[in-house]
Amino acid sequence: MDTARTVSAFADDALGDLDAVGVVEALAAGRVSRAEVIDAAIARTEKVNPALNGLAYEAFDRARARAAAPHRFGGAFDGVPTFVKDNVDVAGMPTMDGTDAWDPRPAKVDGDFARAYLSTGLIPLGKTQLSEFGFSASAEHPRIGPVRNPWDTERTAGASSSGSGAFVAAGVVPIAHANDGGGSIRIPAACNGLVGLKPTRGRLPLDADMREMPIRIVANGVVTRSVRDTAAFYRNVETVWRNPKLPPIGDVTGPGSRRLRVAVYTKSVLREAGPEIRDRTLDTGALLERLGHRVEYLDVPPVPESFIDDFLLYWSLLAFALVRSGRKRFGPSFDRTKLDNLTLGLERHAGRNLHRLPLTIARLSTIRRRMQRHLAAYDVLLTPTLAEETPRIGHLDPTADYDQIISRLVEWVAFTPLQNVTGDPAISLPLAQSASGLPVGMMFSARAGREAVLLELAYELEAAAPWPRLRIPSS
Repeated sequence: MDTARTVSAFADDALGDLDAVGVVEALAAGRVSRAEVIDAAIARTEKVNPALNGLAYEAFDRARARAAAPHRFGGAFDGVPTFVKDNVDVAGMPTMDGTDAWDPRPAKVDGDFARAYLSTGLIPLGKTQLSEFGFSASAEHPRIGPVRNPWDTERTAGASSSGSGAFVAAGVVPIAHANDGGGSIRIPAACNGLVGLKPTRGRLPLDADMREMPIRIVANGVVTRSVRDTAAFYRNVETVWRNPKLPPIGDVTGPGSRRLRVAVYTKSVLREAGPEIRDRTLDTGALLERLGHRVEYLDVPPVPESFIDDFLLYWSLLAFALVRSGRKRFGPSFDRTKLDNLTLGLERHAGRNLHRLPLTIARLSTIRRRMQRHLAAYDVLLTPTLAEETPRIGHLDPTADYDQIISRLVEWVAFTPLQNVTGDPAISLPLAQSASGLPVGMMFSARAGREAVLLELAYELEAAAPWPRLRIPSS
């Protein structure tokens, strides 16, 4: 890794190198004020955004006003700066979904997710960039440019929650919103060296447009630099919004004592991970064995080969719905000629294959039962988060030929979509590094409702193999 291409916002200011829990503790002790913390986060955004390009919309004055208010707003994270991904509604901010295919207009009210998210006391500085509609695993906007990785600005920050991942890793804020319809919490977590938990389906609220799907593959969540921040977020958001159909995650504050049954896969339905990623996954399996967990190395998950084509067709159905209903959904300024080649290619793919959709949805619906039976024999599944090292900017260029984009995309994102279909929770942890020094994510998944198991294991692994982080630059 070329350190000349590394970008860090960390500084000797009110935020220092604190995580979100650390900021809360510093505020409670009176070592810093809310205004100082917010000003530090704004200064950091302004410092690194020209290099990282993660900012979609800035609301700095609004954040400063909230921080300066004489009364507290409540919530365990009151005063902690954050960003919201630009595909959920926040009152007073436009929602552009990573595109410029229509004229921006501010949302009138908070969406269901933002209402719960901001009820924890988090103060949003604005919104972060994503790939167009979240379809690509790399945010490379044809007009405004790519979101870059703070570990190496020639690499992608992952997507679709790219801006959030880049800003948290670089130290702009300690926690940011992300959501995941095919890996978009876990992918930027893996690329940027972060903790990224995709929760169980229904764990957190979805905005109305995301609730319309026949299979609700999207889940909201956060990316953080520490396990305790992710655990604290879920503990605290449960005090303001909880799905009564799921067991609570509860107060997870450290490793569990029970030794787990772990199945390890280095092969997805599509492909074997690249040699380096495969070796790092086997190293993680060996670490689990040293910690006393019972590890079994298996060939391939019990998922039919049709899964790849079925997921792609279902994914393309989302593009079809968005493009065909563009004027109704986004207003009369909607212009499909401003959409990128990936979005338009997915829309065409769905249009040509609409007759296959009923059987596709039926097959995808059966996969959850298959995995439930499989997971009955194991507590946790381990795979790499991604099949190869983080690619350079341009590898997933959305202006390239659709067939090239989709082929490269499917090859790289070979492991994450499964849990979007099953609804099971999965967490990416930055437990490895590539030979070039880039973070490499390891993904752990469990049965629905068992986020606590994943968080306990994450605490244990974080202590046993602390991952590298970007730091305050030495003077």
